[in-house]
Amino acid sequence: MSERKRFYEDLEVGKVEVSTPMTVDRDEMIEFARRFDPQYFHADEAAAAESRFGDVIASGQYTMVLWRQLDHRIAHDIAWICGVGWDDVRWPLAVRGGDELRARSCCLDKRLSNKDPGRGVVRYRYELLNQDDDVVFSCVSTNLVETRTGTDGASNSA
Repeated sequence: MSERKRFYEDLEVGKVEVSTPMTVDRDEMIEFARRFDPQYFHADEAAAAESRFGDVIASGQYTMVLWRQLDHRIAHDIAWICGVGWDDVRWPLAVRGGDELRARSCCLDKRLSNKDPGRGVVRYRYELLNQDDDVVFSCVSTNLVETRTGTDGASNSA
């Protein structure tokens, strides 16, 4: 049985959704850094202990990976076509092993595409919150979403 999809028409401006929590695995965080972002304060525990952070912290890329996993818990049923841009990307606080994170999304606005009536353009504010409800990552994302009567167009421009 297939899951019911939420289309452009189903998305409500102003609606806020929050994911279930996830605990950051320190070893996975460090392994990611060693492979993809080996700055000493992400990947070298001894050197990071002497840094201004006092310990290893998650790389921005890893933080975004965790956000994506959590956001998928609340948005997996949206009839996404694709994302087309991020604005105002921020990492105001470091993420550390053992932190408990939750994703929060808010639909900011939406409009039908000027080029294809089978899709809508929807902007979301995305945030990743830690156990203290502090924002550790945020961005505004512009996305294409199928309309209920949408078709699979070849172009992805709005």
